[in-house]
Amino acid sequence: MSRSACFPSRAAFALCLGFGLTACGEQGPEVQRGVPLEYVARQDGETVIPAVSPAYLNERNRRQWVDYTGPEPVGSLVVDPYARFLYHIYEPGRAMRFGIAVGREGRGFRGNATILRREEYPYWTPTANMVRQEPETYAALAAGLPGGLDNPLGARALYLYRDGVDTMYRIHGTMDPSSIGKATSAGCIRLFNQDIVDLFDESGLGMRVKVRSPEESLAMEGPVVELSTGYLVSASDTAAIEADKRMVEAAAAAAARAAVAAPAALATAG
Repeated sequence: MSRSACFPSRAAFALCLGFGLTACGEQGPEVQRGVPLEYVARQDGETVIPAVSPAYLNERNRRQWVDYTGPEPVGSLVVDPYARFLYHIYEPGRAMRFGIAVGREGRGFRGNATILRREEYPYWTPTANMVRQEPETYAALAAGLPGGLDNPLGARALYLYRDGVDTMYRIHGTMDPSSIGKATSAGCIRLFNQDIVDLFDESGLGMRVKVRSPEESLAMEGPVVELSTGYLVSASDTAAIEADKRMVEAAAAAAARAAVAAPAALATAG
């Protein structure tokens, strides 16, 4: 049982443990309608991985074939924590791109690494620091949590090493599919469980991984803007940025009107 630096936000973790997978955005067979084939519910050994809600499958989140012009060799993975993408390079100039969620730990490493450990439904143990700082959340789990869909590492995990030393950097599944495409308060690099299962099957020990720096991300992906939803868009997508701005302004105006109306309503009721 090894400790992992990857873990969910406190709120997400408490929600998932307290109310189960439905509270974390996972849904039952009824979600199959309108779900792309790669994200429908699937049998994984004795476990059924629920379908991914179409609400989470925006253009940047859904896996897709893309042209790739980076310098990394065929057969390697490239993680971009800043554009929130992961690339699996299949052939010169061509890659499969996945949307990812990135936690604080996911932005704390850059450069080259190698996959030297692979686990299906990995065990997860909170660090001593987590238990010490948030005992009300993690003390009861100090001995660890068995693998499963309610585990922060999800269905699979790939463990990155540099010069034979564990970097504590993980590429893994998720207990919270609504987080994919967003920045989270904690954790490493997480994918939809369907994506990490397929990526796991196509990866192997010794596979090379490149984690981009902010400068490399900007050079390869261009500037991005985070919307009020938590999702990123290209800075050139002015339509999406303006629409988000109008939505935020409308919500603020509605809240202001409600604040003004509330005292008057109380006075009338009195």
